[in-house]
Amino acid sequence: MAQATFLDYPNWNVAKQDDWVSVFQELDSEIQCTPLNTLFMHLFVAVDEYSVGCCKEIIRTVFKAVPELHFIFLIVPCYMSLGSALITVFDPVGNVPSLTFDEDFAVHVCHRHNHYPQLHIRRARVEDHDDLMPIFLHHDTILKATYGEYFLAELIEAQDEENHAVVCEVEGVAVGFMSVCSRVNMQLLHECFDLGPFHGLCIPHPDDILEPPPELSIQESQDAELRSSSQSSQKIVEELQEPVSPEAMERVQGKIPEESATEELLSTVQSGNTGEMEDMEKLSQVSTVIDTDYYISNTSLASISPPEETSHFRPIYRGASAAFCIQLFCIDETHEARSLDFMNFVFSLFPDKNFCIISVPHLTPEFVLIQNFVKLIPFNNCTLEQDLYVFHRAGLLKSINIRFATFSDTPGVENLVSTLMLSKSILEDLKQYNKAHRDPDGTPLQAFVAEVAEQVVGIAVIRNEMDVEYIRSHYNIEDFIYFSHHQREEHGHLYHFALNPIFRHYTKFFLKEILRLGYKSCLYYPIYPQSREGKFQSSYAHSLTSALHCLVPVRPRRQIVYPLEKLGINAPSKAVSKEPLSYALNHTNRKLTLEPKITVNAKIVVVGASSVGISFLETLVFCSHLKFSNLTLISTHGLPGKKLLSTEQRKFLASDHCFNDKDHALMSLCSWVNVVVGRMTAIDRAAKYVVVSKEEIVLYDHLVLCTGQQYQVPCPTGADISQHLTNREVPNSSQRRYTGKVPCNHFTLNDEEDCFKALTWIRNNSITTEGNVIVYGSTIDTYTTVETLLNLGVRGSCIHLVQPPPKSTITCINNYSVEGAVEDALRAAGVTVYRDAILAQWNDGLHPDPIQSASFTTPTKPFKLPCAMFFSFFEKNVDYETFKAFNDACLVYDGRLVIDANFHTNDVAVRAAGSLTKFSNRYYSNEWTHSSFNSKEIGFQLAAAMLSLFDPTLEPVTEPPADLDRLIPMYKGAKIQGGILPGSYHYLHIAKPAIPTPLEVQKAQPDFLLHGAMVHGPLSRSFY
Repeated sequence: MAQATFLDYPNWNVAKQDDWVSVFQELDSEIQCTPLNTLFMHLFVAVDEYSVGCCKEIIRTVFKAVPELHFIFLIVPCYMSLGSALITVFDPVGNVPSLTFDEDFAVHVCHRHNHYPQLHIRRARVEDHDDLMPIFLHHDTILKATYGEYFLAELIEAQDEENHAVVCEVEGVAVGFMSVCSRVNMQLLHECFDLGPFHGLCIPHPDDILEPPPELSIQESQDAELRSSSQSSQKIVEELQEPVSPEAMERVQGKIPEESATEELLSTVQSGNTGEMEDMEKLSQVSTVIDTDYYISNTSLASISPPEETSHFRPIYRGASAAFCIQLFCIDETHEARSLDFMNFVFSLFPDKNFCIISVPHLTPEFVLIQNFVKLIPFNNCTLEQDLYVFHRAGLLKSINIRFATFSDTPGVENLVSTLMLSKSILEDLKQYNKAHRDPDGTPLQAFVAEVAEQVVGIAVIRNEMDVEYIRSHYNIEDFIYFSHHQREEHGHLYHFALNPIFRHYTKFFLKEILRLGYKSCLYYPIYPQSREGKFQSSYAHSLTSALHCLVPVRPRRQIVYPLEKLGINAPSKAVSKEPLSYALNHTNRKLTLEPKITVNAKIVVVGASSVGISFLETLVFCSHLKFSNLTLISTHGLPGKKLLSTEQRKFLASDHCFNDKDHALMSLCSWVNVVVGRMTAIDRAAKYVVVSKEEIVLYDHLVLCTGQQYQVPCPTGADISQHLTNREVPNSSQRRYTGKVPCNHFTLNDEEDCFKALTWIRNNSITTEGNVIVYGSTIDTYTTVETLLNLGVRGSCIHLVQPPPKSTITCINNYSVEGAVEDALRAAGVTVYRDAILAQWNDGLHPDPIQSASFTTPTKPFKLPCAMFFSFFEKNVDYETFKAFNDACLVYDGRLVIDANFHTNDVAVRAAGSLTKFSNRYYSNEWTHSSFNSKEIGFQLAAAMLSLFDPTLEPVTEPPADLDRLIPMYKGAKIQGGILPGSYHYLHIAKPAIPTPLEVQKAQPDFLLHGAMVHGPLSRSFY
């Protein structure tokens, strides 16, 4: 019916987009317009008969969506009439000349107070009870049932110096309520949350212990680094945290904390509200918060026992509390966007307090008020069920100014970034900008600072994006922009961004101003894969952690592999075909700076870094309109993609081609997912936590089990081969679990980390020159491992491939032609193959560590082999500790973890997927499991099933008809398996999802030619 477009600079070229403020302030001195509180209407179209109503509703919606907005300007030629719709909302201000046209333009303004005014805040009165109770009771009756019908009136009457109650009113009617208290359980907060960035929410004291004793070793974790960086900064401001005098109004005293942890901003703010002010609380009790359609919690912090102490150093603060807390908050949803209007008033009630805190149940959607707060990081051992948010008094300042950096800003920037890991790089780029405004290679360079009360509180450095063609061809950037609408010079590359956490709610404004002042329309931020201490992929490598939540990750595009030599002059340009270091791309543009994201605080814990688990996390992370703040992965070796094995090396294990190292680099999951390195050993379904490595606990709201199956250590039958026993005469040990010590030269390869350890062992123990290697198993991984050993230089005569009796007529390759070629290659390499052999003993039944010999029985006569290294690919199964965790948690397990068609186990909060699972017997489809399908598609479908819980833009899920409820889902993605087989054959098998069947049966199917296997090697033959 109508559409309007708003931008942050004027149209008709009446002023430059980076310098329009003075022009419009001169028109009317009473209009204090700034880039923060002003937008310009560039376009409005509407159906005639609805134009007036639509215009008013659009204007109201804009003021509601952008709380800082106070003025909307409209500029038209003087001779042009506004029409019947626009004239109802815009008032004339004056005329301004155009920079390009020889005529004047009329300027009209629309004020906030005429459409969605600021709220009037005052102290609460008992007579407000009748206005407020319907707001409380509309969504929850817990407080009334707990404390009685007149609990609100009693709370208002109980006000004293420590407890205050305030309301916001519209036309004499109370539409919102806030109860605040100055008593806070600081001890509990110090034990549960990392308060270092805010000096523990305390006034600095000479006896504060901010640094560990020299003899105490601090674990190098991210939390420890953040704490230590904040501690070093806090020393500078210890003398500054004092009650602020009225003369200090509108002035910032002392230093300001840096992006993730630095100094305190100690300032006061003059009330920007002409109305009265409101009060806030301290946490003697966990805040009970209501936001019309939100939530209520009445758990007392005092009643919760603090977590056990850890060995890590934590600062000790001796000063008095500098915080008060919000105990109870509600506001009618019609006026919810003005929630921040409370803050000026409540800070005035506590002139000696600089922080306001609020705790909410972590499943509570982020309402408008706390979107302006900073969420504090809990310690690993924190078991509180609330999230803690903090707001600093200085965050109310509206005088934030973004401008180009100058030489005089260097000391302020140095102080701001002094504790950052990349501070040297930031300062070097700032120096280069001040020196030449461009890099030595000629690339334009721009540096911006955010300034409040003449103090630098933020720094950003951008360059022109020089690889626009590469980005367009390698990433789905056109999901967010139309490239044809943007000039080449409008694409910017964001190199550095650091902003004081007090002003975190201005992050999008900072980015928007960078675009306006820099004449950019798009910003790109790449994250390159880097390792920390050579072990784990880490997000430490970039300085934009605090602003990533305002950017959107961009999916990579599948690339054509061009035969460049054959194409010659027909090859694509080098800008498209080049192969630089892969990186994950993040993006923002003008439109996205005013688009909100929906924050999901639910604790989603994924156990297992299998292809299913990675695909699940990838799907959630790349939902551009959602921000998952509590994604956790529990994995034995952390995230995959560490590139432990170089790409040119043979891989020990076959691949399912779901993800490779490049894919992991293009996702950079480490930037969005918390990684817990360890093994799940228990699940407490009642308390909703997972025990990791029998020590640490990880809380969850939704648990996703994707551990898959792993090769297990085989259990020898114990048969004495001196008795010349055969397979028929020995007990079946395939279902027995090996419980002894795993020999140091025994290897079960399940991931790249295991392969790297095996490779290191081979190189350190001269396996390539001496010693026999036994490869035990009959899976495709046995063949790829043999080929890897041959490629590493191990002599074929020293490799023994021992295959146990088959359990099915279907082999791992299921193609006689391919198997024949592989056998010929093994024979030519000198590899000895033993069939139908069962492991009997290691070291003749003596101590097995290390394995020096291995005995096997066969259908005829047993044999014994010397052994320097033993690879076991005997059988994949669910790890015993994992099974025990399921069993002890009473999750239904029937050979596999039992799930329904929607991935649910018998616990609604626990889902599972992948080869770990089987469908419930009620589906009568035991032949079909998730192993029959593509793992990447399974992970995607799992995420899609869960997104309906979090994404309000999705249609509600309807229950299937009763007759369809017993059908298992069928997926269409191809199941792929590939690797390099002996003889250097490159093997690739692509098939539609199906129950495994012999090749002869498949050939009888009419669509057989639609799938098959291809082997290509050095010999002049291929098999399909």
